Amino acid sequence: MKILVTGGLGYIGSHVVVELQEQGYDVVIIDNLSNTSIDVLDNINSITGLKPKFEQLDVRDKTELSEFFKRHHDIEGIIHFAASKAVGESVEKPLLYYENNINALVYLLQNIQDKKVNFIFSSSCTVYGQADDLPITENAPIKAAESPYGNTKQIGEEIIQDTCKVNPNFKAIALRYFNPIGAHDSALIGELPLGVPQNLVPYITQTAIGLREQLSVYGDDYPTRDGTAIRDYIHVVDLAKAHVSALSRLLEKKAKVNFEVFNVGTGEGSTVIEVITAFEKASGQKLNYKIVGRRAGDVVEAFAQTDKVNSALGWKSQYSLEEALASSWAWEKKVRGK
Repeated sequence: MKILVTGGLGYIGSHVVVELQEQGYDVVIIDNLSNTSIDVLDNINSITGLKPKFEQLDVRDKTELSEFFKRHHDIEGIIHFAASKAVGESVEKPLLYYENNINALVYLLQNIQDKKVNFIFSSSCTVYGQADDLPITENAPIKAAESPYGNTKQIGEEIIQDTCKVNPNFKAIALRYFNPIGAHDSALIGELPLGVPQNLVPYITQTAIGLREQLSVYGDDYPTRDGTAIRDYIHVVDLAKAHVSALSRLLEKKAKVNFEVFNVGTGEGSTVIEVITAFEKASGQKLNYKIVGRRAGDVVEAFAQTDKVNSALGWKSQYSLEEALASSWAWEKKVRGK
C-alpha cells in the first residue's frame, strides 16, 4: 500500500516515514529540501533497511504536483507535513506562511479531491489560541489565532472539512500536535533546523553544545508556577506512532464521519524552566540562559486532554520528558561529531 508523505525528510515527517516503513507500508516522499537535507534519506535507509522513494518537489508548483500524481496514481493515503511551522517567524513573515501553508494544501487537495484517498493533516494546538479551560479537549472553542501560523492551521482544517463535505469518498483526520521534541533512538534522525532555531529544545541543545552563546527565555511574568510559559512536550517518536494509528483508523474504515480531529500530546504541561532543569539532569550540562521579554504570538499555557486519542486510536505517549530531552542531546552530539 503506497503512502505519500509530503515534507517527509523534515523533522516529524522523517520519523513518520520510519514508523510507516516498519509497519510494511510502501512510502513515497516529496520534499523541496527548504528546511532539511537529502542526507536524511540515507539515514532513514540506515534505520529501516529500506530507502523510500523520493522526489524533490515543491507542493506549491501546481504543474509539477499534477505530473507527480500522474506518475503515482495508486496512492491510497497522504500524510501532509509540507508547511512552515514557527510561530515567531510567522508573525514577522505572514505572507510567506499563507503562501506555504494554504496554497500548498489547496493544490494538493485539487489533485486528489475526486479520488478515494485517506488524508492526515499536520495540525496544531495553536488552533485553540489561549484556551479557557485546561487540559484542552477537542471540543474547546477555536479562537482567533494568536499568530499567522496558527491561523493557517485553522484555515487548513476548514479547507479539508469543506472538501470532505463534497466528496464522501475523501476521509481525513487532523492531528493537533502539542510540542514535538526528541529524536530517534538511533540518533540518525532528529530536529536540525537550518539557521537559528525557532523552537525551544533545539535552541537548548545548540546552546549546550556551544553553537549558541545563550538561550533566551521569553517571559517570566506569566501566571504560571514559575512565571514561564507552559507547554505539552511530546516525543517525536510517540507522535510518529500516532500518525500510523490514525492512518490505520482510516484504512480500516473505523471512523463514522469523514473528518475527525485528535489532540496528540502527553496530557501534562511543563514550564520552560522545568524543561531547562530536566535537560540539565538528562545531559549533565549546565545551561546558560537569560530571561527576556515575552514573544509575540505566544500563549500562556497549553496542554492536552488525551482521552479521545487514547480511546479511538488506541495510542498513548510512552516517553518521559527527560527521555525525550536525552534523545535530543544524543542527536545534537551526533550531528556535531561530539
